[in-house]
Amino acid sequence: MTTPNADSLMQIGQLKKPYGIKGWLWVFSETEEREAIFSYSPWWIKTATGFKPLTVVNWRKQGSGIVAQFEQIPDRNVAETMNGVSIWIDKDSLPETEEDEYYWSDLVGLTVINQQQECLGRIKELFETGAHPIMKVVPTSDSIDDEARLIPWHKQTVGEVDLPTGQMIVDWEKDF
Repeated sequence: MTTPNADSLMQIGQLKKPYGIKGWLWVFSETEEREAIFSYSPWWIKTATGFKPLTVVNWRKQGSGIVAQFEQIPDRNVAETMNGVSIWIDKDSLPETEEDEYYWSDLVGLTVINQQQECLGRIKELFETGAHPIMKVVPTSDSIDDEARLIPWHKQTVGEVDLPTGQMIVDWEKDF
């Protein structure tokens, strides 16, 4: 298995506290449907010596969460060292998106410009709320001001997304 280029990786989850004594861990999934994280492979984790594969042997729902067992984690002692480790996959292993569909990882870093051609900043992260996803836009040296903004990802707000130029046009006033 060829180690991927770090630029082609995207984070899809994180390992949490150990579960039991046989090396199982709680898994926090960042996929839209939590269990979908197990449909992607191979998984990669970042270590001091670079990215290493992480192979799921078994997994199941446990209460309101998910636990998993891994080939590389034989017991609880090793599992104890894995809390907080991020899970990555190669973007090339993802299905193609439809038109006007985007992976959040592709949106992070885009410059956000409103319809008045004012730079509002760049997207630092996206997160889910009950109603719709929210983009956290932080100021840059080119921004119109030093304000961080929370802008809803919604068809009435998001105009044009131009991944090649790294820009997004939004219907959002600077003083909203």
